[in-house]
Amino acid sequence: MLRSSLVLQTLPLGFQWPTASPFLFCVHHLDLYPEGDERFAPKASLAGRNIGNDFELRDGWRMYHGSTVPGFPEHPHRGFETVTFARKGYIDHSDSLGAAARFGRGDVQWMTAGSGVVHCEMFPLIDQHGPNTVELFQIWMNLPAADKMVDPHFTMLWAETIPSHVHTDAAGRDTTVTVIAGSYEGLVPPNPPPASYASKAESGVAIWHIVLQPGATIELPAAAHGDAVRLLYVFEGSVVVGDQSAEMNTGVVVDAAQVAPLAAGEFGAEILMLQGRPIDEPVAQYGPFVMNTEAEIQQAFADYRRTGFGGWPWPRPDPVHGRDVGRFAQHADGRSERP
Repeated sequence: MLRSSLVLQTLPLGFQWPTASPFLFCVHHLDLYPEGDERFAPKASLAGRNIGNDFELRDGWRMYHGSTVPGFPEHPHRGFETVTFARKGYIDHSDSLGAAARFGRGDVQWMTAGSGVVHCEMFPLIDQHGPNTVELFQIWMNLPAADKMVDPHFTMLWAETIPSHVHTDAAGRDTTVTVIAGSYEGLVPPNPPPASYASKAESGVAIWHIVLQPGATIELPAAAHGDAVRLLYVFEGSVVVGDQSAEMNTGVVVDAAQVAPLAAGEFGAEILMLQGRPIDEPVAQYGPFVMNTEAEIQQAFADYRRTGFGGWPWPRPDPVHGRDVGRFAQHADGRSERP
């Protein structure tokens, strides 16, 4: 529905949020897990849950595809990228290249699946004496045809290296903008993977997390590329965008060529912004594979059946790391890093 010259459309947000090219998928996971047991599993009964495919919110949490530890055991990807912004709790990554990581609490993992990778994303419930809330955004972004078969690669953007800017308005109210991709007020985050669509200056990709105090106001600058698509996902509180009110669980498509004035409601607001220039190519998608033609999708399945995208070097489909290992990344080339 058209709203104004700035606000082009408003959309309701369900579990999976509507997106526009170059983005394919976005979901906000928020699970209030209880204390964990010695296996990093919920210290609670799993009776009545559809184990293996538990997406129903019961008692404030879900098991997803996990059977012991919540999360997503080994599964393949080809032809696109995943951006995982972990706000609370931890995620344990393992993949078919032999790489592994534990990240969370503001970290971002950016993975270019490229020609094919198998990975798992498990949510270990480390605290045995208290709650284990997990909150994250999982974002899928397409790759142009020329880059769909690049070598898979992941990059860690540790929370300590992701820049943020605090804007104080005339009334002394603050807005914090965390810059995961793109730039804002001269702040530039660490580089995405080298073959990422976001690594191309002409892509116009920006991912910002915006937190407004109650009543705070700010103007988001116009995008450098007027043909970029900009979506504001209001997932907490409420905000006025230009002259259009947006309550919690509303997506707002705005004209990226215009400055976007924001004014938070009485309880403040939290917003995820996704922006980018569309990839003007056909999209063929089936489950975890995103290519340009149906023939390429069939080839992806054939390649996965034949090669396993490198095989699975882990002893189980849902490995988790030790209780006290902390945040780390072990890359396929043997390089290790910690924040």
